[in-house]
Amino acid sequence: MAIQTLDRPKSRTSTSASQEIRQPRKKMTAGKIAAVVAAALIAVLWLVPFAWATATAFKTETDAAAPKISWVPPSGFTPEAFVKVFQDGNIPLWTWNSLYTSAAITAITLVISALVAYALSRIDFKGKKVLMTVIIASIIVPPPVLIIPLFYQMLALHMIDTSWAIILPQVIHPAMVFVLKKFFDQIPRELEEAAVMDGASRMRIFTQIILPLSRPILAAVAIFVFIGAWNNFLWPFIATNDGSLLTLPVGLQTIKSAYGIQYAQNMASALLAALPLILVFLFFQRQIIKGVATTGLAGT
Repeated sequence: MAIQTLDRPKSRTSTSASQEIRQPRKKMTAGKIAAVVAAALIAVLWLVPFAWATATAFKTETDAAAPKISWVPPSGFTPEAFVKVFQDGNIPLWTWNSLYTSAAITAITLVISALVAYALSRIDFKGKKVLMTVIIASIIVPPPVLIIPLFYQMLALHMIDTSWAIILPQVIHPAMVFVLKKFFDQIPRELEEAAVMDGASRMRIFTQIILPLSRPILAAVAIFVFIGAWNNFLWPFIATNDGSLLTLPVGLQTIKSAYGIQYAQNMASALLAALPLILVFLFFQRQIIKGVATTGLAGT
């Protein structure tokens, strides 16, 4: 008696997977090649000044001030400029002041901007269009214009020479409110309607539905606000005279003005001030790109 053997059919999953694997890679078009080349040139143009600043920071003051320009100094590279910066200034204290004031500004800004943006996106009230117009118009107002009114306001509140004088005037960001509002507009309202039918309050919807869905844009806004607060020099310089409250940009400027123009030391100070921001970009660049890509600004 003959035994019939049945061949098992090949699974569609394996067949489709093999077809996907065998698919040839997409060829680079002339437009893509041109875009890559342009991006590479822009990157090189950006890196050259940074590389020059780094090389100058590791030179002696004599080599840095020499009329002949050279990437490699005759005396060799030395960390002498960084040592002088740490000796002449209180770098750890200034860094800590910048860190906690920038973190406080970022946290308060996120809370205020998110609440205002949610109200503008989901709640109908009188004067909503007027308020939105004022917010958009305030984006174009230069921050230095508000320095004198803010200073008198802090003076009336007896906050000059305190950390709150640095923090509070920087927590209002109309641009961040606009960006968050545009993102909240893209979230489907059906999710909130279902939550309302389940008995959820407005605040519960905001904290448990809107905010978790908005993590990319919240991360991007937090990074942008933190960078702006860290780099801010003018307002902390005006609002504080106490040496124990100086932020890193202000403190480094006092070293420069006290010891004259020293190119190597100036470049070392600039690198120390920029190092935390470089680390932020390296660790959170995906959140920045994803947040910017999902803001919805392209349709405005």
